[in-house]
Amino acid sequence: MKSAALFAGLLLACFACSKGKATDPDDHAHEQQAAAPSNRIDAPELVRRNLGIRFAPVERRRVAATLRLPGRFELLPQGRQDYRTPIAGRVQVKAEPMQRVEAGDVLYEIDAPEWLACQRRLHDVTTERGVTAARLDAMTPLLAAHDAHEKSLQDAQQVMRARIEQLTATQQEVGGHAEEMTAARLQLSQVSAQLAEATEKHANLIATLAELRANTTALERRFAFELDTAAAIAECAQQQLLAQDGGEPRWRTMRTITVRARKKGIVAHLPAANGAWAETSTLLAEVIDPAQMQFVAQGLQSDLPRLADDMRSRVVPAGTTAGIAIQGTLRIGVEADPQQRTVALYVRMSDVPAWARPEVAAFVEIETSSVGAEELAVPTRAVLQDGLSKVLFRRSKDNPDVVIRCDADLGIDDGRFVEVLSGLTDGDEIVVDGAYELVLATSGSQQKGGHFHADGTFHSEEDH
Repeated sequence: MKSAALFAGLLLACFACSKGKATDPDDHAHEQQAAAPSNRIDAPELVRRNLGIRFAPVERRRVAATLRLPGRFELLPQGRQDYRTPIAGRVQVKAEPMQRVEAGDVLYEIDAPEWLACQRRLHDVTTERGVTAARLDAMTPLLAAHDAHEKSLQDAQQVMRARIEQLTATQQEVGGHAEEMTAARLQLSQVSAQLAEATEKHANLIATLAELRANTTALERRFAFELDTAAAIAECAQQQLLAQDGGEPRWRTMRTITVRARKKGIVAHLPAANGAWAETSTLLAEVIDPAQMQFVAQGLQSDLPRLADDMRSRVVPAGTTAGIAIQGTLRIGVEADPQQRTVALYVRMSDVPAWARPEVAAFVEIETSSVGAEELAVPTRAVLQDGLSKVLFRRSKDNPDVVIRCDADLGIDDGRFVEVLSGLTDGDEIVVDGAYELVLATSGSQQKGGHFHADGTFHSEEDH
């Protein structure tokens, strides 16, 4: 009210100053121009800034079929990422509160003794795998040499048997050769014993080969298990741990566990301090993605017959907060409150503006019917009472620095928007902020045009 009184005082002072001026030849020209009735008011950019004048386009809306309900933004489960210590250790925080992070950015590092134990187990398995693999590789030439040795013994055995048969035949024909027969049979016995020993050794080599192959499979599985454990602790993929770092696998060169952001978002909470010891599963960081939200409102159960899933909805800021409406679709909750006679309504939005945050209050406008044409409508705050008349101010299409006072021909009002029956067309812009000052300047003189000075004072055309 003080600002309104001050503004009216400025108008009276300007009016008195203009009446006290000496007559000037140019005044006759002004009087001739003012002779024609006008509802146009000059409002250049500097004046609009000083008076807080802001325009908004006329909208097409189904005012009668729009249900407006209060509600709030709610974070979806996938919009919150909690980061807890996989193992106990000393923490070094690398992020800052309210920092925007992308997927892969470092949040904190953990110096954990258990990670060193995991590295040692991986090292032991890797060493055992190497020894087993070397032994397995050596079995191939060893088996080949043994096969050759066994083949030579079999050949020698056949030769000695042929020698004995020859000596036997000769002895039957001519007699003698007893000493040679004895020596040949002794050699055959020795070769047969060596062949039996070689056969036994061959069986042992085959068993050893099977054992090495089984050990190789078991060690591969054990290594994979230990690598899975290390990947779970380090919160990374196995390929990252196997990647080479200075000629060594990364799991061997890592001295601390580096925890990185899984998704983009804002670091909302960092409860741990640098150098603090954290036990397993201690919360170290909380990252929130404001884009992963839905809007929740409470509707009356009596409105359920008018509502249905997938109805077109708009989420709008509360009060006069700057921002455009957010388009979305309606989902009706599966449970209702019998005490309050309400039912939860959810709106999945196509996009989330920067001003939206979890638990921020806003309104949802639900179109309960898609039948019929959309009416021209303006915000209710753009319509002001002047005496017995309701007026609004339209921006001139031919001159953006001029506003035109219009009598408001109104229809249905839903509390936020009101239907305009005449006087406006698609594409028109109307004053939504600063209209009160324009009413003060033109009150009781709708047909008297004028202009504002840069200091916010108004001079009608009759003042000149």
